[in-house]
Amino acid sequence: MFSLAACGPPADPPRSTSTTVAPPRVTVTPSPVTPAPEFVPVAQLVEDAVAAGRLPGAVVTVGHDGAVVFRGAFGARKLAGEPGLDGRPAPAEPMTEDTLFDLASLTKPLTTATGILQLYERGHVGLDEPVQTYLPDFNPTGDPRRAKVTVRMLLTHTSGIAGDLSLDGPWGLVRADKEEGIRRALGAWVVAEPGERFHYSDIGFIILGALLEKITGEPEDVYIERNVFAPLGMSDTYYLPVAKACGPHRIRGNAIVPDPGGPDPDECADGTWSTELLARVAPTALDEDTPGINPNYGHPLRGTVHDPTARRMGGVAGSAGVFSTAHDLGLYAQALLDRLAGRPSRFPLTRETTTLMTTVQQPGSGRGLGWDIDTAHSGPRGRIFPVGSFGHTGFTGTTLWIDPGSDTYVVVLANVIHVRGGPPITTLSGAVATASARALHLYGN
Repeated sequence: MFSLAACGPPADPPRSTSTTVAPPRVTVTPSPVTPAPEFVPVAQLVEDAVAAGRLPGAVVTVGHDGAVVFRGAFGARKLAGEPGLDGRPAPAEPMTEDTLFDLASLTKPLTTATGILQLYERGHVGLDEPVQTYLPDFNPTGDPRRAKVTVRMLLTHTSGIAGDLSLDGPWGLVRADKEEGIRRALGAWVVAEPGERFHYSDIGFIILGALLEKITGEPEDVYIERNVFAPLGMSDTYYLPVAKACGPHRIRGNAIVPDPGGPDPDECADGTWSTELLARVAPTALDEDTPGINPNYGHPLRGTVHDPTARRMGGVAGSAGVFSTAHDLGLYAQALLDRLAGRPSRFPLTRETTTLMTTVQQPGSGRGLGWDIDTAHSGPRGRIFPVGSFGHTGFTGTTLWIDPGSDTYVVVLANVIHVRGGPPITTLSGAVATASARALHLYGN
């Protein structure tokens, strides 16, 4: 059953209180996962969560010492009786290893932070330079507190800027409006003294996305595709901006709607994406953003970013918007591990910059430059990987955790919010990380 969950940091957010029937039990499963004996507990954790109805399904990948040591798809990506691509009730769709997931806030370190640090390496951006240097509209009145906010503070969530943009009013609902979203982000309140404490902020990363676009002169999706995804061979990772869709579809408000009867061009132009991808996308939730104004209200989101701010901005923002597979996240994680270890790597940052990215960069923050290291949101670390490992979550139900000390990464991708009231993914992903570390006999376990 679809649900809506507000975007925000990977904590325990409020859940919708609207009435809905209980989700149907998953009745379709992919081919049975037959792990090596030591990874049976990992598979069992996910199978039990699916059987209990806590999530429709998931894909898990574990990498260690340069090799994938566990991979499995569990449960379903769409539950029985819910709309298929033609909008009509359809059978359940089994989860597959190539399922595309809305990564939500995993977008932040994966793309925006990586892109900003590339600009830092080229001398185009200074980490301790005030944001107003690059974006004068951030501080048009010369406010002394806003003048203290630096690029490093945005990357570590210590800027003091509020967490989320206001969704009051019609902006971006009838049609996407990225310009208005950036204008609102640049004018957001600085609610705490800059640099003093960690306060998770989607707005801060929207501003970073605007900064990246200002410096490069390109939309973030275009820049990141060429400078991050392509070098890493992440050929199954995408922003899916509604305006660049190609193939049978229509647009309802700010959302894409598959339309099997619509025109289907023989070939999609460069810079567009094919709606054929939608068949592999795990649907997230119902669009419950602003009844009475939103033309898409009450309809399921599939291939349209769940994050309501990124959705109102057209599907590309510094805070959210990327869709990817467990395989491609493994490529990113392995390349990052290789770069940190000094091995040959296609990771698009130097070893020195990658070390900055993945170690605490603001006193008391528990954050690297984009990555979580030791905060209240570090549940996906589990109980064995040490502080000093790092990762991130996405509200939709996605996590990536990386441990350079043991040369290991753990990817857990699920569409938890597809089930109304589904618990945050961090409990399951933390348990999977712990079981994986035990299976590999890491740190004496």
